[in-house]
This record gives sequence, structure tokens and C-alpha cells, in this order.
Amino acid sequence: MAQYNLPNPKNENTLVYINGELLPRAEAKISVLDSLVQGGDGVWEGLRIYKGKVFQLEEHCERMIQSAKALHFADIPTKKFIKEAVFKTLKANSMIDGVHVRLTLSRGLKSTSGMNPQLNTFGSCLIVLPEYKDLVYGSEGITLITSSIRRNPPQCLDSKIHHNNLLNNILAKIEANVSQADDAVMLDVDGFVSETNATNIFFVKNGKLLTPFATSCLPGLTRFKVMKIAQKAGITIEEKQISIAEMYTSDECFTTGTMGALAWVKQIDGRTIGNGQMGEVTLKLNDLYFEAVSAQAEEIS
Repeated sequence: MAQYNLPNPKNENTLVYINGELLPRAEAKISVLDSLVQGGDGVWEGLRIYKGKVFQLEEHCERMIQSAKALHFADIPTKKFIKEAVFKTLKANSMIDGVHVRLTLSRGLKSTSGMNPQLNTFGSCLIVLPEYKDLVYGSEGITLITSSIRRNPPQCLDSKIHHNNLLNNILAKIEANVSQADDAVMLDVDGFVSETNATNIFFVKNGKLLTPFATSCLPGLTRFKVMKIAQKAGITIEEKQISIAEMYTSDECFTTGTMGALAWVKQIDGRTIGNGQMGEVTLKLNDLYFEAVSAQAEEIS
């Protein structure tokens, strides 16, 4: 396990929000009849807190609501309600920087065991789990392997729904662990690059920024922000089908996600990417991204 993913002792006495209650972390639990336990039936978001501000909070709340709507939740909280729960939790913990929040909305408690959503008669359950957690990949570059597990195509399980049923990704991560790599590249059912088990992925070739179509991958919020930043900076960007050979021969590669921001890739399947160092385009986008964080994050209120 990378050092940046190790448990932080500072989290032991934090408070967790579960359906309106703030509970000590050790006591924060859900029922065996909750939909998350019964079938991974929930949606989630990851939030980053930088210097008293939450980055892309509006967008994360919107995606959570839209994902719950796609899953036909009967009881969906408003953005205002979700934001207030996040702020309440952060204030109760006096957490203002170097913090990651796992935000989860379960379909809620069931009246009896079973997968039928009609058994959910108690309403949804909102969970706000704050943790002191640095960017999980560090700054020295990461290694990837290509997984044998294919990313779900939209005709099986649409990746636009940010759901809690993550076994597809977990199986790919297991392969990365066995190979002693940081993460795994997942291909789509046609053999083109989709994303990693935890992040979106970008490549640079001859100064052009390339990223897979968001067909069988999540169109991540960090991905979207990086694409907008690149356009504004005059960097040519193209969404396209990217083959394994194109991946290996790229000049630069980096991943994007809330947990790790921009993480540069030094090796994939034993192939060194570019010169094995963080590339110029990646470095420029990384700097511009954190400028955007400072300018655009929402104050904790």
C-alpha cells in the first residue's frame, strides 16, 4: 500500500454524519438491512477540502442527485441539504485543510432482506465521512498495469451513474496489487483504453492532449476541469479511441481524480512513458489546476 494511503491516526476521534447525527468514527455504523450492505445500492462522491474551501462542491452534489435519480431513488435530498450536512460535519471536526470527504447516499434501510427497492420504506440515508488524507499518489510518479477486467459498457451498467457497486473496479485493483503496481488500466469491451480502476486517464503525444471517450468510463469532474483548463491554456485536446500501443508510446501520461488530483505516470506494463519524468504539459496543467482550486473552491459556511 502506498504511504499516502496509510491510515492517519488523526482520524481516530473524528465525527461522522449519518442521517442527521454526528457520531464518533468508531460508533458510526449502518444496519445490516441497509441497501449498501444488501446490494451496494447507493451513490457516492469524493470531496477535497483545501484551506477552508471545498472544491467543485456544487458539481459533486449535482452528480450525486442525478445518479440517485437514474437509480430511481424515491427520496433524494436537495443540494442545499447535502451542502449543509457537509459543512456541519467539517465544522464539528474543525477540519479545514488536507481533508477528503467520502459522501454517500444509500437507498436506505429495508423492511426485510432482499434486493427489491420496494422494500425500502424508510427513506434514503446520507453519510458524510471526513478524513485527513493527502493526495493519495504522492509526487514521484505512479506505475500502472493493464487489467484483464473490462470496464462495464453502458449496455451493462452505465458508468455515468456514480454508484457503489464497485466490484468491477476492485477486481482490476486486485490485479494491480498482485503486480505491485499503483493501479490498473481498464480497457473497454473493444480493447481500447477506458480509464484506470480509480481515475480517468490522459496522454500527451506531440504536444496534444488525448483522453478516451467517456463511453465506458466515468466523465469525472476533475477530468472535465482539466479539459477546460487545457482549452483555456491553448493546448489542443482530443477525445478518441486510444489503443494499447498508443498508450505505450505516449510522450506523457497522467491520471485525474478527486483523491489524487493529477498524478503523473512513469511506467505502464513495464514500458517507461516518455523519459520517465513528469512531462512539461502535465506539469503546466498541474500548476493551472491548483490555481483553479484556489480561485474557484467554495468557502465552508
